[in-house]
Order: sequence, then C-alpha cells, then structure tokens
Amino acid sequence: MGKGGMSLEGHGEEENMAAWLVGINTLKIQPFKLPALEPHDVRVRMKAVGICGSDVHYLKTLRCADFIVKEPMVIGHECAGIIEEIGSEVKHLVPGDRVAIEPGISCWRCDLCKDGRYNLCPDMKFFATPPVHGSLANQIVHPADLCFKLPDNVSLEEGAMCEPLSVGVHACRRASVGPETNVMIMGAGPIGLVTMLSARAFGAPRIVIVDVDDHRLSVAKDLGADETVKVSTKIEDVSEEVVQIHKAMGGRVDITFDCAGFNKTMTTALSATRAGGKVCLVGMGHGVMTVPLTPAAAREVDVIGIFRYKNTWPLCLEFLRSGKIDVKPLITHRFGFSQKEVEEAFETSARGGNAIKVMFNL
Repeated sequence: MGKGGMSLEGHGEEENMAAWLVGINTLKIQPFKLPALEPHDVRVRMKAVGICGSDVHYLKTLRCADFIVKEPMVIGHECAGIIEEIGSEVKHLVPGDRVAIEPGISCWRCDLCKDGRYNLCPDMKFFATPPVHGSLANQIVHPADLCFKLPDNVSLEEGAMCEPLSVGVHACRRASVGPETNVMIMGAGPIGLVTMLSARAFGAPRIVIVDVDDHRLSVAKDLGADETVKVSTKIEDVSEEVVQIHKAMGGRVDITFDCAGFNKTMTTALSATRAGGKVCLVGMGHGVMTVPLTPAAAREVDVIGIFRYKNTWPLCLEFLRSGKIDVKPLITHRFGFSQKEVEEAFETSARGGNAIKVMFNL
C-alpha cells in the first residue's frame, strides 16, 4: 500500500469489513475500502472500539446536533489497535506497535488550529461524524501523529477509553481543577464518571456527584465520589436540592461540571456554585435552555463550554500508566464483531440500565 513504508505480512487476502449505519436502527457489516496509505499515515488493525452516546444517537435518529447522516457511514470513534503498516515518512511507530487513536483530523491551517485550539477547527474530519467514516472496522488508515503508543501496562481496551477520558481531562483543564477546588458533577453517566476520575487525578480534594438514578450513583460512589445526591427531574425542587448538595459537599462548590446539559441540571449548577466559581457545560441534552443566568452573573459565576478535547492523549496515557486513573471498571459489557453481536451491543448501550461502556473486541 505505502511506498517505502513497512508492513506486517499477510494482509492482502482478507477483505476489510466495517459496521455501516445504513438507516434508522439499521447497522450492517459490509466491505470497507481503505484509502491509499500516504507517507505520514499508518494502517491500523482495530482491536478495541467503544460505543459512545453519539453513536447510539446516530443509530436512532441519523443525526446528532447539527450533524446529519445523509448516506451510509461507518460508525465508531473510541478506538485502539495494532499498527499493520506505516507510510514512508513515519518515524516514531513500527508495525506491531499498540496505539490509542485520536479520532479528529484538523486542517492545521486555520487561525484556530494555529492558535492551538484545533478541536474547534471548522474543517475537522472526525470519525463517524458525517460524512466522515468511523473506526468500527477490521482496519483503518489514519495520520500517524494521531496514533499514540500504549505503555506496556496499558491494555488496548484502556487505550480506546482515552477518547471518553479525554473529554473529562479537557473539561478539568478548561475549568482549572486543582487541589484547592471542590467539584460537583451533574450526571453520573459515562462522561460524568470520566470527568469525576479526571477531577480526582487533577487533585480535587472533594467531589460530589448528582444524578436521578440510584444505580449510577452507587457506581459513582464505588469509583471514588466522596458523596452522592439523588435528585428529581422537577425544576421546582432545585432550591431544596441545592441545600442537600451544599450539605453533602460540607463546604463551597468551586467548580460544577454539568455532564447532562438540561434546563434543570444547568439551573442547579448555576445556583449551587459559589460566587466567583465556575460552571462548565459538558453535556448537550438541550440545544436551547432557559436558565437563571442573571443571578449567576451577579455573583460572577463564570460559565464555560467545552467541545471534544485537544492535546489530551499523552496525559490520559500517563494517568492510566501511573494508576492515577483506572477506567477498567467502566467497561461493563464486551462483544465480538459479528452482525448479531454488533446489533446486540448497540441495543445494550441504548438500553442503559447497568451498562456504562460497551466495548467491541475485534
């Protein structure tokens, strides 16, 4: 494939297969022709691919926010694998290396990219964000500089978990979490949990996590939350619940991460966070919200947003290598790569229940 590169032998005979989203609630394993290997590319055999909430959203509705699936698309973007072939200019990787893969390719030419904020690049080509194909496939081709070698004590599954973990790490950087910041997290789903793990690794001394679901809260407690608070879905309960949150924190709430993104969660976040504190909106449940912004502004509560992540993979891998973060308990279900198992895996993830992260082992 590549000119002057290196490859592992024996790849020529097998047809590359991928999980294609072909319609609402319809995934089919079909052939996926790979592009030619450019000098700075690598060909990677996928070994671990996780299911994200956005993948499920695309399956159910063929859209996520403003991104609409208009033609068949390969799904998946949380991934790790083994290098099979390297392009002629790739120097830092060799065939056989195990790598975690950052799924977004930015242009590196626009002002945002030049400023280092490449996650905001308007020309970003991101796995399984239409019309770009994803990574739930036997093999993919990807730029080598977005493939990060795994430490020896970090598994391929953990490598795939770097993608959701990156959201938590980026959020903690944006909000400046540290040893002097008490943290509250709204939502104990997968992103709430990785944000909690990240906040702890960044040094947050006390973390309270809030959710409507008892099971999710018990998982959060097992993973290291100091306290949990169960809340309702009713907006009129906010005042009373803020009192409960303050009691659980046993002090001020310096930073709140809203990992759900609903009217009620954001209202709670703005109300519970101390004067001069920060609220970071991570989840995107509601596209338009009505929230008490004026009282929060009068208390100089800063509201910040995040979109995906930037330059997070090296830190994620160091957190995993050192044991500062353990993502293994988040992986609750595993499936192989057959038509039946792909369908079952997505049904399991969509159902929720006790599923946190559903992982494919290819």
